Amino acid sequence: MATYENETAAGETTRTVQGFMARPGPVENRREVFAGCVAEVVRVLGLDVAYEPQRGDPRTWVKHARTALYKACRRDLILSEESFQTLIKAAVYDPDPSFNRHFLEPALNAFGHRRVQASLLEYLRAGTDLERAGAANAWYWSALPLRMPSVRAEHPAATGPAEPDDAPTVGAEWYETALREFVSNEHLDVRRCILPGLPLRKSAYPPELHDLVDAAVAIARSHPDEYIRHRVEHQVGD
Repeated sequence: MATYENETAAGETTRTVQGFMARPGPVENRREVFAGCVAEVVRVLGLDVAYEPQRGDPRTWVKHARTALYKACRRDLILSEESFQTLIKAAVYDPDPSFNRHFLEPALNAFGHRRVQASLLEYLRAGTDLERAGAANAWYWSALPLRMPSVRAEHPAATGPAEPDDAPTVGAEWYETALREFVSNEHLDVRRCILPGLPLRKSAYPPELHDLVDAAVAIARSHPDEYIRHRVEHQVGD
């Protein structure tokens, strides 16, 4: 059982005693595509970082871009309509589920929880398997409190309310879609990424979905992947 620093979705750092097995890395390499997403973030937001893809480790350049975005969010940052999908796409393609919040959080503060969550839900419903897995990773941060008052939308009237007025509705749609996806989609990354955030209590779903909950638990418990078999035992129960 390992003890480590864990940053929660509420943004607070806590000491956590945790028995969860570390999730393996993705089976699909998305770093090259992700670097292109980050380059688009740099371009659209006009961040002060040079793009030099042929010099040095590209991960070093991505780190510089993350730092530039972090600094921009601490100043007055006005986000255009184009920047919304640019930031969401970067969050979805980010291979690191701990750092994808760097792209999601500015979008949350400028465009609101409902719109961000609806966009992630669309990736889960209609994206590629890589995008479905990435959307599940990003969903973890989609309820973060709005703590960047200097980040605003260029046209706030078109963004909808910043407060998560429809969050329960979008959340219910997300969990039903995630449950169905976990049961029907055999892609390993999709199942690994969906499972940690998937309630596996029948009380979390309407009666017509209870058979799907049973199916999800059965699939996870008999899955050839050790991480999935391990993780499900921490989540079952009613």
